[in-house]
Amino acid sequence: MLKLFLLCTLAVLSRADIGEEDDVLVLKKSNFEEALKAHPNILVEFYAPWCGHCKALVPEYAKAASMLKAEGSEIRLAKVDATEEADLAQEYGVRGYPTIKFFKGGDKESPKEYSAGRQADDIVNWLKKRTGPAASTLGEVAEAESMIADNEVAVIGFFKDVESEGAKAFLNAAEAIDDVPFGITSNDAVYSKFEVSKDGVVLFKKFDEGRNTFDGELSKTDLLAFIKANQLPLVIEFTEQILFIFIDSEVDDNQRILEFFGLKKEECPAIRLITLEDEMTKYRPESEAITADNIVAFCTLFTEGKLKPHLMSQDIPEDWDKNPVRVLVGKNFEEVVFDPKKNVFVEFYAPWCGHCKQLDPIWTKLGEKYLDSADIVVAKMDSTANEIETVKVHSFPTLKFFPAGDEHKVVDYNGERTLEGFTKFLESGGKDGGAPAGEEGEEDDGIDVSTPLGLV
Repeated sequence: MLKLFLLCTLAVLSRADIGEEDDVLVLKKSNFEEALKAHPNILVEFYAPWCGHCKALVPEYAKAASMLKAEGSEIRLAKVDATEEADLAQEYGVRGYPTIKFFKGGDKESPKEYSAGRQADDIVNWLKKRTGPAASTLGEVAEAESMIADNEVAVIGFFKDVESEGAKAFLNAAEAIDDVPFGITSNDAVYSKFEVSKDGVVLFKKFDEGRNTFDGELSKTDLLAFIKANQLPLVIEFTEQILFIFIDSEVDDNQRILEFFGLKKEECPAIRLITLEDEMTKYRPESEAITADNIVAFCTLFTEGKLKPHLMSQDIPEDWDKNPVRVLVGKNFEEVVFDPKKNVFVEFYAPWCGHCKQLDPIWTKLGEKYLDSADIVVAKMDSTANEIETVKVHSFPTLKFFPAGDEHKVVDYNGERTLEGFTKFLESGGKDGGAPAGEEGEEDDGIDVSTPLGLV
């Protein structure tokens, strides 16, 4: 009895080591595996206390955790301070903040990257789809009413035969969308309640016209296009290629959106046209006057392919080339990195990035090492204030090598972030620790927004 009591006590103490804050588990390397055993389906946010995006996520992440707990769900949300648990962060390839990974079924070897929005509903819907069917079966009117009432947007498939080709296409579409809940029904009472007379798909929403009925061939592609065109509030179809969106710059929660598009509150009112098909590209009208004629002219130039992207750039510092690490901005970038006689190694950084700050002394030593070199230049550029058309930066720090010559080649650095690793890379001409640009194996972030946006 004594041995049994001691064993039980130890087990209780082990579980007690997993603390909680606002229904979010607080994990460390010492309790990480225990948490995975206790909660097989767990979403983990790796964050940094100083990170602005992490701070903005806190209330929605906690809200999502509380929503799941209130439902009695076995899914839990957790967080790891990656600045304190560096080994754990390195083990799971954390290179930016926040990094969010889903551990399903207790599998710690291959967690899935979280790929949906940053609102509580987005998080909950994404998790439910990863642990259950793509579409909930709605056997009663009350279940359908509840789904519609509880969500800003909900899509319901009405199919008498849930094994039909149309129903299969609907379920395939449901699996492809993370931020909208899907339901499927064959119940006559549900058909009658929502005045549906034949098999089909209806999108219900709490704005604009309230509902949209799909009218076309039941295929995954057409259904996705239908949902994408009707799920957004406050959106007017300005032309077949452009969605016209209004954003209130006085709303505090919208400041992050403005920053994402390279705007500041004091610059508003303003117009930007954004494309996100392959890379985010911004366009700025020549005239700052917001009139109907100017907007039409601006959009017409875009559709005719006559606009050049608007790229941010700081002014060139007077002492940009006076220190061991040269300072690049948008205005002098190509002149420096594509000098045919120079091999240029560039760090693309963000001032708030913790990894960038850790790299800074090493990067400075590297610059000092090659300060007197005739053909090697070590440089850096603040990518939050400067943009260039030839290089797209997705995370910080990003390290790229521009070898001498007229080919304008770009080599991604994938080696160790040490003085020795950098030196070996440069001495090998960018071969030891490098890969051609675009071969980094970047993971799909799940964003599928190909329509240009006209932002006011």
